[in-house]
Amino acid sequence: MLRREKFRKVERRIRRKKRVRKKIFGTPERPRLSVYRSLKHIYAQIIDDTRGHTLVSASSLSPEIRERWEELKKEGGKTAIARAVGELLGKRAVEVGIKKVAFDRGGFKYHGRVKALAEGARSAGLEF
Repeated sequence: MLRREKFRKVERRIRRKKRVRKKIFGTPERPRLSVYRSLKHIYAQIIDDTRGHTLVSASSLSPEIRERWEELKKEGGKTAIARAVGELLGKRAVEVGIKKVAFDRGGFKYHGRVKALAEGARSAGLEF
């Protein structure tokens, strides 16, 4: 892929992200669950936008996920890892006392790994 084409692809994702973020704002009662998906990893955090603080975070680089990396990779690849990240994030959020969140897909399609992360978080007890 030419450098110029790659830049346009990233630029389009950032435009979509801005469009989504106009509508979604994390409050203390209902913080924002933000997702970032790179080619190899997936990151998620729950943010209170009024204070600008990250309340809970999890990623495919978390020690709990890294321990099970090979098992998850065989089970379903990056999608299975994303689901495990969602479950871990949901578990950590419930421990802190967060039940409801606003889902921010970050300009990515609600499909594949992003959808798997959301389903994992829901199965751990989060509502959105």
